[in-house]
Amino acid sequence: MHDREGASPEETFELFSAIAPKGWRVELIEGEIHVVPPANGEHEEIVSELNGQVRDHDKNVGRYTGIGLALSGTADTVRVIPDLVIAPKGSFDDQQEWHAPDAVLLVAEVTSASTATRDRVQKIRAYARAGIPLYLLVDREAGEAVVCSGPADDDYDHKSVHKLGTVVPLPHPLGFDLDTSAF
Repeated sequence: MHDREGASPEETFELFSAIAPKGWRVELIEGEIHVVPPANGEHEEIVSELNGQVRDHDKNVGRYTGIGLALSGTADTVRVIPDLVIAPKGSFDDQQEWHAPDAVLLVAEVTSASTATRDRVQKIRAYARAGIPLYLLVDREAGEAVVCSGPADDDYDHKSVHKLGTVVPLPHPLGFDLDTSAF
C-alpha cells in the first residue's frame, strides 16, 4: 500500500489501524503496510488446536491471540499481530496496544493465501531480528510445520520441517511434542 502524500509509513500505519474494521489486522513490516481480513474457519481451528496443546502442556504460560508486538532489530518500525503468542502469564497485563517482545517464548503464524509469502520471508526476518526464541510456521499450502529456533541476525540458525499430520518436537523454551494430526 502507498503512503498518503507526505505522511511517513508509521503515520499512515496509525491511520489505517484506527479505521480498520473489527477483526481486521493492520501490520507494518519492512516499511510496508499490510491489511489482513479476518481468518477463515480452518485457520482458526488450527490456532485453537495450537492454543489447546500449549495449555495442556504448560498452564503457567499465557496464550495470546490478537496481541500487538513492536519488534526491534532494524531501523524500520515493525508492528505485527501474530496468530498466536506464547509468553509467561501476565506478560501483557497493561493498557498498551503494542508490546516489546522480550517475554515472548514463541510466535506462531498459520498461512493464508494473502499472508503466506510474508509469513515465510519477512516475518522470519522480523522475529529473528527481535530475538524471539521460537517461530512456528504452519504452512497450509505446503502441508508443513516449520520450527525455527536460535535467532541470529536476519534468520534462525535451526529450521526443522515436518509434514502436517505428524508429531513436531518444539525445542526449549517450550520443550514438548506438538501433534499436528488435527491440522
